[in-house]
Amino acid sequence: MNNVQKEYAKLARKYDEKWHFYVEATLQETLKRIEFHSGERLLDIGCGTGALLAVIEKRYPDTILAGVDPTREMLDIAGRRLSKKVHIEQSWAESLPFETETFDVIVFCSVFHYIRAPLIALKEVIRVLKPAGRVVITDWCDDYITCQICDLFLRVFNKAHFKTYRKKEFYQLLSSSGLDDIEIDGYKVNWFWGMMTATACKNASALIHE
Repeated sequence: MNNVQKEYAKLARKYDEKWHFYVEATLQETLKRIEFHSGERLLDIGCGTGALLAVIEKRYPDTILAGVDPTREMLDIAGRRLSKKVHIEQSWAESLPFETETFDVIVFCSVFHYIRAPLIALKEVIRVLKPAGRVVITDWCDDYITCQICDLFLRVFNKAHFKTYRKKEFYQLLSSSGLDDIEIDGYKVNWFWGMMTATACKNASALIHE
């Protein structure tokens, strides 16, 4: 069990209650930027307790949903919250247990600052996305001074945390992975949490290296 799994195994039972405001605010900002079409397949990477998937399942019942998370204790809660139609599985973003070109939409919500091999994770996203598939990523934004301070603090004192990004830096990361049509919105959900949501599409000419 690594540091991320250890932290969230302890947090799992109280996570939704403790972080209710933050989860709800970031969830709504993420949903604003997801374009849904009937019968599409969506994957939530780092789905945690299934909060985002639960809302999508209720609002868009014909969407085919899946979620992955590395922490079994979080997935246990998601399994109780979601219907049996939602496929959830224990997995890391860098090694997704799905066939090539499976999903129309892939979402990360408040997960990316934990990912230690972001380019590998994004290449995996491109692999499992269908042609012209869409990506939506919501995470902390290092353009805000509060997030810069939080990032520095967590790098020293929290072994699970890895890195937060500025919008320009994140744009370059997404572009270098082979994603296209990238747009990034920065915003605050309260005085402290500076966030960004990036949207992008799979570049039809991007090469997939098996």
